[in-house]
Amino acid sequence: MIGITLTSDHIRGAPREVREWIEREVIAALGLSPVPAAAASPPEPSAGTAHLVACSMQEAAAVLSQIQGMWPAVNVFFEFARPTISFGEPPLMTYRLIDILHHTKLEAIDQVMECLEAINQALARVRHDANAKFCGFDSEGHCFIAPGTQASIAQLWQSVIAAHQASARDEVL
Repeated sequence: MIGITLTSDHIRGAPREVREWIEREVIAALGLSPVPAAAASPPEPSAGTAHLVACSMQEAAAVLSQIQGMWPAVNVFFEFARPTISFGEPPLMTYRLIDILHHTKLEAIDQVMECLEAINQALARVRHDANAKFCGFDSEGHCFIAPGTQASIAQLWQSVIAAHQASARDEVL
């Protein structure tokens, strides 16, 4: 057996087919559902996405305040500020769990799932609705959120950065 170490730059620079092969190998190694070699159609959300809600910026801020002490969950939450593609009708923003794992530097998909569950629970508390869901999943390792939620989180992220920059400027003066 031969072991090979690849950096994230190596993987990003690889052809699409190689990146997809690496993704399938990692998912198989983690014991997740196998991903088809060549997906002919976009991922289909499961029935679990039926209660996805579009969060306003105020609701996103309230969810953030609910998870504030859980830094991994905060990191996962702000992953949804990243632009992505949307599929379906009604459209849903699609994120790969493996990408969230990589960007947040968590160690396992289970940790990402725990963070997403904490975020779902926080939204249910904010909305006073046990059926309200921040995100849903499919069997191929994708996470879905409403486009309005993605836009609200992106706007919230920008306001957090602006407040931080203003605070840093005030400290300099």
